[in-house]
Amino acid sequence: MPTTIQSLRACKEAGEKFTCLTGYDSTFSHLIGSAGVEVILVGDSLGMVLQGHDSTLPVTMEQMIYHTEAVKRGNQGALIMADMPFMSYATPEQALENAALLMQAGAHLVKIEGGDWLCDTISMLSERGIPVCAHLGLTPQSVNKLGGYKVQGREAAQAEEMIAHAVAQERAGADLILLECVPSELANKLTKSISAPVIGIGAGAGTDGQVLVMHDLLGITPGRRPKFVKDFMAESNSIEGAIKAYVEAVKTGQFPGSEHSFS
Repeated sequence: MPTTIQSLRACKEAGEKFTCLTGYDSTFSHLIGSAGVEVILVGDSLGMVLQGHDSTLPVTMEQMIYHTEAVKRGNQGALIMADMPFMSYATPEQALENAALLMQAGAHLVKIEGGDWLCDTISMLSERGIPVCAHLGLTPQSVNKLGGYKVQGREAAQAEEMIAHAVAQERAGADLILLECVPSELANKLTKSISAPVIGIGAGAGTDGQVLVMHDLLGITPGRRPKFVKDFMAESNSIEGAIKAYVEAVKTGQFPGSEHSFS
């Protein structure tokens, strides 16, 4: 059975974990879905892992459409989530136009980064049949404003504000929330504060689902490895085996461990 937003909600209600992994082409899309991953994220992370940029900012709509189309062709029943790139959703009207292009390319929902200022945009998209995932915490498109890739929400006021943003976004129509690089305690509290499924990366084990960048999971990303990453290829003899090990580790609660989380 294909994964849907409703089946992810059912996972949350049943207390069952689900997995998400980035994918950028047809071949890996086929592998990822066949290995049991529920959600494929066509991430603007491709700007870094495929194109060699030092951020996601140079990624264009045309590139996101191209990769979404490729992932769609190889998909084996996973839910396809596509990132809307930097400055492609600065206004609700611009967001609607660009989100429609990603949906036509094969996405099942789109992901946008930011707080409650996005609520009008989320409402407009949701009312017109475009599901939305809102991305909170470390938002890579705002890296210059944040002053680097840093853990977000450690201060009490900032933590409460993040929860308020998530509640407002769900009320506006957000179907999923993605939390990146936030303390585990905050992620746990936020996950329990809303009925929408929450996907975490560097957010501890208390979220409903987990996401990793495929290149990180396979241990082939050059440079310093982020704390929240685990190389599943190190103990596997195939790419498919590494992806299946990731799925199993998430569903059994073995990943992420405390060593992959922030306090």
